[in-house]
Amino acid sequence: MGLWNRLSNEFVDIIEWVDNSRDIMVYRYPRYDNEIKYGAKLIVRESQSAVFIEEGQLADVFTPGTYTLDTKNLPVLGKLKGWKYGFESPFKSEIYFVSMRVFTDRKWGTKQPIMLRDPEFGAVRLRAFGTYTVRVSEPDIFLQEITGTDERFTTDKITDQLRNMIISRFTDLLGEQKIPALDLAANYTEMGDFITSKLHPEFEAYGLDISKILIESISLPDAVEKALDKRTSMGIIGDMSKYTQFQTANAIEEAAKNPGSGGDMASGGMGMGLGFAMANQIGKSMGAQQSPAPQQAPAPAPPPLPSMLYYAALGGKQAGPFDAKSISGMIRSGQMDRGTLVWKQGMATWTKAGDVEELQSVFGAIPPPLPPR
Repeated sequence: MGLWNRLSNEFVDIIEWVDNSRDIMVYRYPRYDNEIKYGAKLIVRESQSAVFIEEGQLADVFTPGTYTLDTKNLPVLGKLKGWKYGFESPFKSEIYFVSMRVFTDRKWGTKQPIMLRDPEFGAVRLRAFGTYTVRVSEPDIFLQEITGTDERFTTDKITDQLRNMIISRFTDLLGEQKIPALDLAANYTEMGDFITSKLHPEFEAYGLDISKILIESISLPDAVEKALDKRTSMGIIGDMSKYTQFQTANAIEEAAKNPGSGGDMASGGMGMGLGFAMANQIGKSMGAQQSPAPQQAPAPAPPPLPSMLYYAALGGKQAGPFDAKSISGMIRSGQMDRGTLVWKQGMATWTKAGDVEELQSVFGAIPPPLPPR
């Protein structure tokens, strides 16, 4: 540093830090030989703290405001070695500005898969990633435990450490809670809150506060995801009894995409075989599901129509009543002829049998008498 810079630094009496970055957590104010003029103005902005270090030891922490660096605001100055040359002599100290704002959208994720013993799929490898927010809560502890004398400490320098802490607690959570792989997605919020509560005291030990851990995604192995997709498809189609025809349909589709695989005849034979198998399975399924319902008993037949009853004049006497079948038999046997008088309900008087319409067909079926020889 040139002479002019040394002289100008010696007489600069305003100490402040304007943070134009988004990732600086601690900034050491640059001074030649760490000399600070007695009575200098210290400006600490909102979302900042200033830590005063003398001879490697923490002297004081300043919250937002404007301060005059003298013995009133900083009693420790009276004990500094540099003060033996007079109260207006420069003193050698370091001032670190600490950003107290919240650092958002910090990324975390698993570098290697995490092994999970799932009750349904057995041993499963998972990957997870998400975000978290962090801020400095105790600037003095943060300087002592993390930054040391780093003149420009950024979030990148602590990201790996914080990420490893999150992944460690995430792994513990999976082992303790034994959440099935299929239920992980429904518990992202609860899992994030659980990890946050577990990490809170650990971050406090570094002077940090982790306010929120978000789990954005937990990915399953390809084989498990394919099994889930297949199960979902089957669920849309129907119950497990249709698994065979579902698999067969998939096989036919694959065979159709590769007609030349194994020869055309082999492919055709496989397709026919699969088709018959699927038809058989579908037929069984449809037979089980669409078997006809038991037929109802037929309705009882209606009672027979009432028979027409006739009375006949036989041998000069009234005989009967006779039904139509009996009358027909008597006509065929010769007991009655066309001239025999008959009566039935509805007739006004006795009438020759040959004149009754219902009996004419009976007489027509009887051959006439043989002619004389």
